[in-house]
Amino acid sequence: MEKTFKILNEEGMHARPAGAFVKVASEFKSNIEIMANGTKKNGKSIMGLMSLGLAKDSEITVITTGEDEVAAMTKLSTLIENKFQL
Repeated sequence: MEKTFKILNEEGMHARPAGAFVKVASEFKSNIEIMANGTKKNGKSIMGLMSLGLAKDSEITVITTGEDEVAAMTKLSTLIENKFQL
């Protein structure tokens, strides 16, 4: 399953939001990937996410595949929409 989002927080995806994303993503067994600017990274890797250099209003596509992909997408969607506030 995949869904596209805009990064809403002013600072983009720096260390704190990337850490929050990885923390939530790691709760799930499903494979979680982030695609931005034609590059795909592991959603459970803080360094991978930070290497995308995502600024405010960047578009990302979250891709979840596996046994709990719907639950993972639901929780990650909420996280992104809430500007990475846990």
